[in-house]
Amino acid sequence: MEINEANLQQLAGYLQQTLSPDPNIRRPAEKLLESIEAERHYPVLLLNLIDKNDMDVTTRVAGSIAFKNYIKRNWAAHEDSDGPDKIHSEDREAIKKLIVNLMLRSAPALQKQLSDAVSIIGKHDFPNKWPYLIDEMVEKFSTGDFNVINGVLQTAHLLFKRYRYEFKSQALWEEIKFVLDRISKPLTDLLLATMQLRKAHENNVEALRVIYGSLVLVCKVFLSLNSQDLPEFFEDNMPTWMKAFHELLTVDVACLHTGENEEAGVLEHLRSQICENIGLYAQMYNEEFGAYMETFVTAVWELLLRTGMQPKYDALVSNALQFLSVVAERNHYRKIFENPEILANICEGVVIPNLDFRQSDEELFEDSPEEYIRRDIEGSDVDTRRRAACDLVKTLSQNFEDKIFAIFGRYLEILLNKYKENPTLNWKAKDTAIYLVTSFASRGGTQKHGVTQVSELVPLPEFCAQQIIPELERANINEVPVLKSAALKFVMVFRSLLGQQTLLICMPHLIRHLAAESVVVHSYAACAIERILAMRDPSNNLLMTPQLLAPFTNDLLARLFATLTLPGSTENEYVMKAIMRSFYSLQEGTLPYMEVALPRLTGILSMVAKNPSRPHFNHYLFETLSLVIRIVCNAEPAAVTSFEEVLFPVFQGILQQDILEFMPYVFQMLSLLLEIRENSGSISEPYWALFPCLLAPPLWDRSGNVTPLIRLISAFIKQDSNHVVALGKLSAILGIFQKMIASKSNDHEGFYLLQNLLTYYPLSELQSNMRQIFALLFQRLSLSKTTKYVRGIIVFFCYYASKLGASALVELIDQIQANMFGMVIERVFITDMTKVTTELDRKIVAVGISKILTDCPAMLSQPYVQYWSKLLQSLVELFELPPDKTILDSDNFEPDNAGGGYQAAFSQLTYAQPKVQDLLADISDGRKYLADSLNKLSQSRPGEVSQLVASIGDNYKQALQKYCDEAGVRII
Repeated sequence: MEINEANLQQLAGYLQQTLSPDPNIRRPAEKLLESIEAERHYPVLLLNLIDKNDMDVTTRVAGSIAFKNYIKRNWAAHEDSDGPDKIHSEDREAIKKLIVNLMLRSAPALQKQLSDAVSIIGKHDFPNKWPYLIDEMVEKFSTGDFNVINGVLQTAHLLFKRYRYEFKSQALWEEIKFVLDRISKPLTDLLLATMQLRKAHENNVEALRVIYGSLVLVCKVFLSLNSQDLPEFFEDNMPTWMKAFHELLTVDVACLHTGENEEAGVLEHLRSQICENIGLYAQMYNEEFGAYMETFVTAVWELLLRTGMQPKYDALVSNALQFLSVVAERNHYRKIFENPEILANICEGVVIPNLDFRQSDEELFEDSPEEYIRRDIEGSDVDTRRRAACDLVKTLSQNFEDKIFAIFGRYLEILLNKYKENPTLNWKAKDTAIYLVTSFASRGGTQKHGVTQVSELVPLPEFCAQQIIPELERANINEVPVLKSAALKFVMVFRSLLGQQTLLICMPHLIRHLAAESVVVHSYAACAIERILAMRDPSNNLLMTPQLLAPFTNDLLARLFATLTLPGSTENEYVMKAIMRSFYSLQEGTLPYMEVALPRLTGILSMVAKNPSRPHFNHYLFETLSLVIRIVCNAEPAAVTSFEEVLFPVFQGILQQDILEFMPYVFQMLSLLLEIRENSGSISEPYWALFPCLLAPPLWDRSGNVTPLIRLISAFIKQDSNHVVALGKLSAILGIFQKMIASKSNDHEGFYLLQNLLTYYPLSELQSNMRQIFALLFQRLSLSKTTKYVRGIIVFFCYYASKLGASALVELIDQIQANMFGMVIERVFITDMTKVTTELDRKIVAVGISKILTDCPAMLSQPYVQYWSKLLQSLVELFELPPDKTILDSDNFEPDNAGGGYQAAFSQLTYAQPKVQDLLADISDGRKYLADSLNKLSQSRPGEVSQLVASIGDNYKQALQKYCDEAGVRII
């Protein structure tokens, strides 16, 4: 594809068509762009189009988005599959030479997309394949153009942000050092220059906004560069940075205050980021930061006292409170907080005001219930004031329990008395009281179990009986919904400590609140029910047994389904999860309700399939359907036909309409239905009509489809391989195997498919393809060896030996190359056998290696006899040593489609999981099998085996003798 005006105009036309609301225009254009993106110069042509100022801006923006998605899909695609690189090497170099300058001179809408593209390329190529990137960026600091500088800083932030959370490694250290050596001083100089400009332009509001925007980005980059360890340069220049941080926290800039209540301005963003930065230093570099600790505690404390309650300050207050929590945790700084007057001031001036339920919280509760729930109980990334204040209370109460309890005890009494005076008017006081008790009482817990440890000073059962249960018992479930949600949350949070009887008392009230009008209230009720039903006793049995739930069963299921008809909750994930959990807890107890439940569930599935938008809801819906199938078919296996009649039309619609999000689920459920009917007759015609479609290549290009499709095809092979033979689809299946084996992400799926072919497919049909299959396996082993692949090939070779005989394995490998089996023993079996981890796989390896040692004449003659003792020794190591968890350098690869545009991900359905298959079920103990096999061989060749065994180490002989003793045999 030449870079000329005609091609630019043609490309612009296609991009314009992709913006059309008419799918008949949009989709062909999208397909066409997809088809030409493999052509040489395509990405460079896109960059040229983006750079054309006389081109329509919407077309240029569409081009920038197309370019970013192209980079996402293709830049690293070849690294996993070892297939051809979809981007020509010249185009790669051209992109890297053009993109930074283009990004920096582009308008913000274009700059954003190009900056994302730079960060994607940098993730894979920087620094080794793009060493000049950092120098190219840093030299822009001296331009004085803050639009350019901010573009560079934004890109640096995106590029270095991963340093905050990546695991430590030598490669990461080397990269960070490479960056620090080039950017530390320029970044510090930029900080100082920007601080000076701040003063020079103190009367220019627009200039100050840009300058403060730069300072925000400088602080973000600072956090990334300091997240792994304290760099020597920043330690040496700590006075410079901390002086700037302190000044920016304490000096007010009135002209940057915004009239907004909701949206934070640049000043709030900057101070919030500084609080996050000093929080990092206080937590990780306590000793070096110690000299600044009290200064910053005072600055943050004073900042909190003068900061308002408007939502725009939420992130700032949250980060400031977290900083105080970090400092309060350190024993060395306890003296700062020990003064009773200071503690009282913190509680009164900071904690209590930030625990209060504000007007903005009430608006969020009513207008955006999903966001409210996400922040309140899901632990979202958006840190709330309440959560940060709660964390500070927990920290202070652990170190100063008696003092804090005395202070908060007084407040608790005041709040509850205020509520009693006028419950209708003062309900917020009780809400704060409940939150205060939750914060103070909690001492430890988990997402799964809720709070599991509480302060001994808090009488939890008494508080629950006096303040929580009466709130749930009120007849009007729609009265004061915020208080209802607080009471429901209290039961949910402290469920592990309230005891079975209290929870049984609460259960009917929880069920009753499923009918509440407030989305938050009925969602919390559903969430509380689900989490209580998931609880287990010390013996790991369900705490809420079907017998205990029997009085509530009909009401529970009816109200849960009725909740899905309430406004705002037709796709409520908490309700659907509670339905799923209820079916699991009640099991056969739900059978009488199935006539109502199944039509409702399939109706919901048909509805959401039209526009899948709630992934969690959809997942729990498919889980529930899978569970219903299992429960019913467990009681009546023939009922599988009824499920197929009901579900097949819906599934066919999903597949025909290419609803990407649901296809992985449909394939799992089809596998489940097939596996259930395994012992109840042949596969019906609708399945066979579908089978050829499952082999279509486009389906396999979507990573989410791979695992469920492999399972589904394997189910066809297992149940009626003769029909598969009759359809003549072996070459298509082997094509899928070849695609899987070439992929580092999916090679294990290729081995799973191959094992099923070897087990269930007619060997006479398969045999002629075996040499080519093995050649592909060795090709991948030589080109791209990973731990997972080595593990897979060892297990497969051993299964082949177990199934078809060790001699057949040796002959096949030696047909590919003379004496090649010796290399397999030496470089694969002996070196990597202990990398096999699962019990069933280790048993396959034990049996396969035992057969190679004892049932293969070639192993007892030259050239292979030299490996016999070493191979036996490695097998003993497999039995006696824990699995080898070391990995190869080549294991660091990107999964298929990592970050590459939207694709429906695979999510395993818990209740549709395949049965674990023991391919050698007739052999129970690998050690006994080895001992018996050696005994049998020694009887046929007396003296020869004992001589070979004599050359292994003493420890190995002892272990082998133990196996023989336990098996009641001996080697003669």
